[in-house]
Amino acid sequence: MFAVIVTLQIKPGKREQFLEVMLDDAVNSVKLEPGCLQFNVVQSAEDDHRLHLYEVYASADAFETHKAMPHFARFGAAAGELLVGPPSITTGTHLFPADSAWSKQPAE
Repeated sequence: MFAVIVTLQIKPGKREQFLEVMLDDAVNSVKLEPGCLQFNVVQSAEDDHRLHLYEVYASADAFETHKAMPHFARFGAAAGELLVGPPSITTGTHLFPADSAWSKQPAE
């Protein structure tokens, strides 16, 4: 499995507007992309304007497919005006749990 870990810092006064586009991307990623197995949006305990994303894709190619989706484009278009700066992005492959342990997250 291919994992993506992102940290985002939202501009003051833009949190609700950002959450709208962020949740659109997260929900549609799980709902519309077979290769997106998990997309978690985590609120920082220290700063309500900082979010952490944890995304799991079946492969690096599935993540590339994600970046070509309309919901990702909507997120990207809005992010520049709603974020303090560029997100911090780390990618990697899972060592544990095994790939066979993963199942698709429900899109709720």
